[in-house]
Amino acid sequence: MDIALTLSVVAVAWLALSMRYQRAHIALLGRHLASFQLERHMETLTQGYIRAIHDEAETRQIQVLETFAQTECAVAAQAQSLAHAMQKESAQATGMGTLSFCIPYIERFLPAATRDFRELLHIHAAGLRHVVDNKDRWDAKNRAYHLSAELYLLQHSCHWFCKSRTVADARLKLRHQSNHQKVLESVSAVTRSAYLRWLRAADER
Repeated sequence: MDIALTLSVVAVAWLALSMRYQRAHIALLGRHLASFQLERHMETLTQGYIRAIHDEAETRQIQVLETFAQTECAVAAQAQSLAHAMQKESAQATGMGTLSFCIPYIERFLPAATRDFRELLHIHAAGLRHVVDNKDRWDAKNRAYHLSAELYLLQHSCHWFCKSRTVADARLKLRHQSNHQKVLESVSAVTRSAYLRWLRAADER
C-alpha cells in the first residue's frame, strides 16, 4: 500500500511538473508568434493547397495555386523573423528534449539529451525560403506538395518543443494523415539534410 501511495504521489508530481514545463514553452513560443500572422498564413496555405489539388481541371489547379504567391512569401519572411526573434532567448529557455516523451527541465540536468529549438527554427526558415523561391524549379503542383511538407514539419517541431515528440507525431497524424518519416522525405533536400544533421548531433552528444 505504501509503495502504491508513493508511486501515486510521484506520478502526480511528475504530471504537475510536466504541465508547468510545457506551459512555459507554450507561453514562450506563443509570445513570439503573437507578433506575426504565421499560423494563419500556414493554415491558409495548407487548406488552400488541398482544395486546389482536388480540383479536377489542371488549369484551374494552377490558377488557384498562383493566387497563394503573396501568402507564401509572407510565410517565408515571417518564419525567418520568428527564428531571429527566438534567437534572443536563452539556450536553457529554448532547450527541447530529444526523447519521445516529456522530461521536465531536462536541459538543466541532462543537456546531452536536448537540442536548441532556435537552431531548428533557422533550419525551417531556410527551407521555406528555398521552396518559396523554387530553387529546385518544380512545377506548381510539386512545389505546393513540397511546401506543404515544409509547413507540416515546422508544425511538428513547434508541437515537439511545446509538448513532446510523441504528441507532435500524434498531431501530425490526426491533422494531416501523415507521419514524421513521410513528411521528412517530402521536404526539400536542403531542409532534410540540415534536419538530419540536427538529429544526428542530438544522438552524438
